[in-house]
Amino acid sequence: MPLVHRLVRLYAGLALYGASAALLVEAGLGLEPWGVLHQGLAERTGLSIGVVSIAVGAAVLLLWIPLRQRPGLGTVSNVFVVGLAMDATLALVPDARALAVRVPLLLAGVVLNGAATGLYIAAAFGPGPRDGLMTGLHRRTGRSVRLVRTGIELAVVATGFALGGTVGAGTVLYALAIGPLAQLFLRVFAAPAAPPGGTAVASGAPRRSILRR
Repeated sequence: MPLVHRLVRLYAGLALYGASAALLVEAGLGLEPWGVLHQGLAERTGLSIGVVSIAVGAAVLLLWIPLRQRPGLGTVSNVFVVGLAMDATLALVPDARALAVRVPLLLAGVVLNGAATGLYIAAAFGPGPRDGLMTGLHRRTGRSVRLVRTGIELAVVATGFALGGTVGAGTVLYALAIGPLAQLFLRVFAAPAAPPGGTAVASGAPRRSILRR
């Protein structure tokens, strides 16, 4: 896949990821695990949730140093683009009060998040900072990725909830739906295989990519 196409996929995916996270905030029915933490910190500090997302992403990225993780362009871009897109979307989308509006916002946010995840991973510019923390701890501790991911997300949700973040039906729906959705959209956006006899540059995005930022 040409470099320009990959860059477009990278930044489109990150921007849409931030927009999807903002829709979950507007729905007010429960956020994804890291979103719960971001919202809780935003409530306590008075900063926008996008700025908090950037600060948390940067702090997590610093934890890569002792874990000997190497960031890519997608890693660094993730820190800034997602948070900026969140704040921009929240500024544009009017407040939703009626449940008849909030439920569609929640569903749209979850589906858009899955599409953004597939698009971002398919660009293959490196994992997000939170993904790298997960895989780094997996390598250093020898624990399974599933166990490390579960432990991190439980800690993140508990901390965020204690700080005032929203946990609800949307949190459960996100946990159940994001894996299948991201896998579906990863297949949709994966680079096509090279034709027979041609030189294969890449056969598509790795299917074992971790889905969280």
